[in-house]
Amino acid sequence: METQQLNLQEVEQLALDALRGAGASVQAAASVAKSTYAAERDGIRSHGLLYVPIYCEHVRCGKVDGQAVPAVTRPAASAIRVDAGSGFAHPAIDAGFEALTDAARQNGCAALTVYNSYNCGVLGYHVERLAEAGFLGLGFTNAPASIAPVGGKVKVIGTNPFGVGVPDGKGGAAIVIDQSASVIAKSEIAMRAREGMAIPEGWALDPDGNPTTDPAVALQGSMTPSGGYKGFGVGLLVELLAAALSGATLGKDASPFAGTAGGPPRTGQCFIALAPDPMSGGGFAERVEGLVDAITGQEGARLPGARRQENRQRIEAEGVAVDRKLIETISSYIS
Repeated sequence: METQQLNLQEVEQLALDALRGAGASVQAAASVAKSTYAAERDGIRSHGLLYVPIYCEHVRCGKVDGQAVPAVTRPAASAIRVDAGSGFAHPAIDAGFEALTDAARQNGCAALTVYNSYNCGVLGYHVERLAEAGFLGLGFTNAPASIAPVGGKVKVIGTNPFGVGVPDGKGGAAIVIDQSASVIAKSEIAMRAREGMAIPEGWALDPDGNPTTDPAVALQGSMTPSGGYKGFGVGLLVELLAAALSGATLGKDASPFAGTAGGPPRTGQCFIALAPDPMSGGGFAERVEGLVDAITGQEGARLPGARRQENRQRIEAEGVAVDRKLIETISSYIS
């Protein structure tokens, strides 16, 4: 594979130009491009430049309305709703972010729900922003069904990740957790399918419910829930918050994020911001620090999100090696 070294600013600009060329508005393209920058910076390739051709294709075919303008309402003091208008999730979340943090400061806690939405990329990116703003941030996003209940074969919920961003009291994040209800994110299987790589046994099942190491077959079957019925329970919790509570389309009824068929998925997100001081009575940052030290002080133990931080420091300095064919594909959308 022939690669080209890009710095992170070039990554963001390439994504921005391609999305604009595909038909996305300046606001939508900038929001998605910024998240692409962050994904590549943190070494999360599956949601970085690899996803940009999918975003562009979906704008072109109408699965995403690239010109959608998010509509923000505040039906209650601590409740913010955003209609993404079948557009990208990123600008919809951005549109409600300030109202969410303002409400949380005023009331101690607040929630933001997004509906008529789409794939929000790396959920950890969004909850880390809440942590940097000083809040304990919780995030949930549903996805088209890809997980069957344990003992069943019909897919009911998506990989449905949840995220937690914990402030360090210094303007940063002490902990960032981002994990899906499945053993692995579906995008990781899709990435291996594109690259012709096998997947480990235990990641997914074929359409008949049997284990498979073929990523193409896995994409036709179902994802394996992490921890069996416990993982399915976590995914169900996310479905209740990100879809049922937000007013979004349930995963079982949503069109797939992959491919061009089915029209907009209209899935949803839910974010909860908790202000540490009024909730804890003070001392929250010190208690978090003690918890972090109890983990990192053990030889071989790793704090959730630590690998991203390590990648971030290295990639900010070195940039990323990108497949030239991928660059050519992305560049083909630039008008």
